[in-house]
Amino acid sequence: MKITAAVATAPETDLDIRELELDEPRPDEVTVRLVASGVCHTDAIVRDQWYPTPLPAVLGHEGSGIVEAVGSAVTDLKVGDKVVLGPASCGVCEQCITGHPQYCVDFYAYNFGGTRPDGSVAFTQDGEAVSSNFFGQSSFASYTNVRARNAVKVADDAPLELLGPLGCGIMTGSGAVLNVLKPGPGESIAIFGTGAVGLAGMLAAIAAGATTIIMVDIVPSRLEFAKELGATHVVNSREDDAVERIREITGGRGVSYALDTTGVPPVFSQMTKSLALRGHGALVGAAKLGTEAPFDIGTLLVSGITVSMVVEGDAVPREFIPKLISLYERGLFPFDKLVKTYGFSDINTAFADSESGETIKPVLLY
Repeated sequence: MKITAAVATAPETDLDIRELELDEPRPDEVTVRLVASGVCHTDAIVRDQWYPTPLPAVLGHEGSGIVEAVGSAVTDLKVGDKVVLGPASCGVCEQCITGHPQYCVDFYAYNFGGTRPDGSVAFTQDGEAVSSNFFGQSSFASYTNVRARNAVKVADDAPLELLGPLGCGIMTGSGAVLNVLKPGPGESIAIFGTGAVGLAGMLAAIAAGATTIIMVDIVPSRLEFAKELGATHVVNSREDDAVERIREITGGRGVSYALDTTGVPPVFSQMTKSLALRGHGALVGAAKLGTEAPFDIGTLLVSGITVSMVVEGDAVPREFIPKLISLYERGLFPFDKLVKTYGFSDINTAFADSESGETIKPVLLY
């Protein structure tokens, strides 16, 4: 069918809205009519070729929509189902079958390779291939084909205009906290970065019962917003030494848990130094391939800390996304306060507003 999509053509270049051809869904795929898609930092860094996904490409990986057609082998979805789209994974490797699909042995190929595993693409223009299947979905399109495994069915009355970011950015921050760090009631956490991922982590920490929640950033308006959402303390690391302030707030002890959502090497170092004895820190922020960060192995050896590298919140989307929706419906996870919507034709404005920090989580409406 003929569809409309936003195509990334070159680094640091606006996406180009074009008419493309979408092929038929494979036996294990469904065709989804997109209702909305979040704009994520990962879309920008892949457009800019931090990761070498072939261009031209249809990016987008926080899609939500309605099933329009189902492949012959699909048994758990039907036409008309509302779905939120998650990252791709093979489903058969050791990591997938033990409940950790975000560490699928073929994660890079499935999510960044620009094709299906067999080398085919879902999109073409005048017979020429356009990279597709980004995160298994390429949701910057009016319609797309995705493996049924990637699609999470939600309730018929679910607000699809809001739910797309649960498939990546919101899942990443909240999953890192709830699935990996696992703070308990009354415990402490410091979160570096107040973008969508960091604030989702903060909301998850509040839902988990943490009572000392320290948000670190360099943008005063973002820090004030974090306080409005429930942060107990904020630190402007442009004005103060973040590690010193965190230790002051915690009586010299440091925090039991910490999360770096920035991927900035000096910030990662601050995160490790802010931890209490036997504390647990996690990194979710993406950096260019080959980026190295300082890690004081001399001093930190005796601290007993744990540092985890976390992809997509180490979540099983079909299990975790419904949990986030349930928390949201109960008023315990108000991630909607992070969202600002844009028309699909304004996609490049959404990218610019995300990069400048004007908008925390842009969501495109089709």
